[in-house]
Amino acid sequence: MYVLDLYAEFRLFTNGKVTPFGRGLIGAMNYFGIESMAVSDKDSNRALIMGGGPWNALERVRILDYCQADVDGTAKLLGRMLAGVDLGRAVGLRGRYSKALACMEWAGVPIDVATLERVRAGWVDIQGRLIQEVARVVPVYEGRTFKENLFSSWLAAENVAWPRLESGRLALDCQTFREMARGHSGVALLHELRESLSQLRLGGLAVGGDGRNRLMLSPYGSKTGRNQPSNSKFVFGTATWLRSLIQPSSGRFVAYVDWTSQEIGIAAKLANDVNLLAAYEEDPYLWFAKRVGAVPMDATKKSHKAQRDLYKATMLGVGYGMAETSLSMRIGQPVAKARSLLIQHRETFPALWRWMQGAVDHALLTGRIVARFGWAYHLGSDPNPRSLQNWPVQSNASEMMRLAACMLTESGVVVCCPVHDAFMVEGPVEDVQAIVERTQAIMAKASGVVLDGFELRSDVKIIMPGERYHDERGQGFFERVVGLLGKPPS
Repeated sequence: MYVLDLYAEFRLFTNGKVTPFGRGLIGAMNYFGIESMAVSDKDSNRALIMGGGPWNALERVRILDYCQADVDGTAKLLGRMLAGVDLGRAVGLRGRYSKALACMEWAGVPIDVATLERVRAGWVDIQGRLIQEVARVVPVYEGRTFKENLFSSWLAAENVAWPRLESGRLALDCQTFREMARGHSGVALLHELRESLSQLRLGGLAVGGDGRNRLMLSPYGSKTGRNQPSNSKFVFGTATWLRSLIQPSSGRFVAYVDWTSQEIGIAAKLANDVNLLAAYEEDPYLWFAKRVGAVPMDATKKSHKAQRDLYKATMLGVGYGMAETSLSMRIGQPVAKARSLLIQHRETFPALWRWMQGAVDHALLTGRIVARFGWAYHLGSDPNPRSLQNWPVQSNASEMMRLAACMLTESGVVVCCPVHDAFMVEGPVEDVQAIVERTQAIMAKASGVVLDGFELRSDVKIIMPGERYHDERGQGFFERVVGLLGKPPS
């Protein structure tokens, strides 16, 4: 069966452009001047259907008329769009990916429902007790209220350089906390707590009666073509400690398989930077640190973790166009140190810097930027050069993910979900080795197709029956929560 997904093609056609009526069918029809039903009518019909019935005779006619209108509208849209569609890529990859999405959304992620329900039942009490526990390490709360002045004093005592807004106040948004949490255990603990208290309403996690976390993966949600599923419904979108609820059922395993330093590998090949290619073949962050003499040649991730983290932050920051001021905040070092690191990076990987600038220049000159298999972004009137600098790596990573998802599902691998640069797969315990090997081989092959034969490695984490998946950033917090479940209130 071949699929032509007009949603994907409309997203491609308008990526970066203004779509006044949205990205859905009505938005696309209006964009091309095709008469459509009113948005309010569509919403009311959807609400009627999602209500689940029972429906009377008039409601059944209304639902059928609504469905027929969608079919007729799609046919008209096809006639208007077809001439501008690259059918080879539209059907051979993007339509093919729609089928892979259906398989992944059907599979879902296995969840420990019993523990989830225990946490839900005691969540109000647990929140207050979590604040008390975290306050022992990071004393920034008065009762249940986060106090910025206490946080500022704590940062000064811990000698943590924290990003500030133009007004001079501390930046307290989730993204800043997420970035700063990488370098300080106390900030990581506080970030988990704040994310849990502000974002998390445990009922939002979409878990069905069979204990599977399923939701719409929202393909092509970002300008680079990545999926953008709901953070509140997706177990990999909520607070990281909730990922410890992932647990395979009896007789089955799950495995988290992610490309090793995917963005570094993609950038190395696209830029054809010989030093970055050499770095990718080892630990790229340690390779960089060794190359500039920051650590001895026999240094390891364990023996020189702090230095490795410093050079990792630099390499990843360069990819996102991070300047010296932002980098200094990220690493908690003076601007002079950040400047020195960026100079070292530019001198060590000159071909990468030339390629990044060339990508930006070409995009600004032509008004668009295109990934390997045709995913494109149309520049607006005020493009952001830093965003353009990062776009080729992210968009080609998206192309790689889509191709791998197609190949995996078509080969019979049960893919629970995609996660940025990884897949969670599942199967019977007796087949664990064969399924993991097949998954890694397919991911390597997909990367080679995108990168002209250059195959990326992958790492794997296997979770057997009775075990839990853990994200190390949230594991300690999860253990605190579970520990509180069995304790009486203090």
